[in-house]
Amino acid sequence: MKTAEDFLNGQIILIDKPLHWTSFQAVNKLKYALINKAGLPKKFKIGHAGTLDPLASGLLLVCTGKFTKRITELQGQAKEYTGTFYIGATTPSYDLETEIDETFDTSHIDESLIHETVKQFLGEIDQKPPIFSAIKKDGVRLYEHARAGETIEIASRKTTIHEFEITRIALPEVDFRVVCSKGTYIRSLAYDFGKAMDSGSHLTVLRRTKIGDYSVNDAIDVTLFEQSLVQ
Repeated sequence: MKTAEDFLNGQIILIDKPLHWTSFQAVNKLKYALINKAGLPKKFKIGHAGTLDPLASGLLLVCTGKFTKRITELQGQAKEYTGTFYIGATTPSYDLETEIDETFDTSHIDESLIHETVKQFLGEIDQKPPIFSAIKKDGVRLYEHARAGETIEIASRKTTIHEFEITRIALPEVDFRVVCSKGTYIRSLAYDFGKAMDSGSHLTVLRRTKIGDYSVNDAIDVTLFEQSLVQ
């Protein structure tokens, strides 16, 4: 059983973030539990190593105490995701946060084209972040520009797809597994994947399964972690 001193000296807590929770909410829940059940001081350090969108579930690394100094190092590690693309339609956010804005023909898409298209995205690629993202432009987050109906030019950035495999095809749904570098947007990958097949696509399911050597299989639910703490 971990003590308050253990958490102050530094721990990495593997959390399986639930769907619809923000990463901030998950960290806040842990902080509240550690203060009230483990007796940590109110100003102890805690933070996560890599945001997960509310519409994504899976591995969130939460660092406490002295281990918050390792956050940058952990954020730089490769990440693995699994999920589902919906082929034949796009949304402004590239996922389910917004409604479908355009539909496309899919009659030409078969398993061969899908597997062939995957090859285009392996290695270093140029990728534009979604307009519905937390990246700042001119001091304002992109999603704030998007929600205000403003058109913003977004610069592309280099990212690396180490592994990309299709695990199920049941059109219009395509399941995938991706291992990628820091800063990769799987929503953008979904959008670009559909475009590369002369169609459209958006992300409907996303789960982060690994960060470096850390696996979601070793993670704990936020509520179960709270219950594990002894006052």
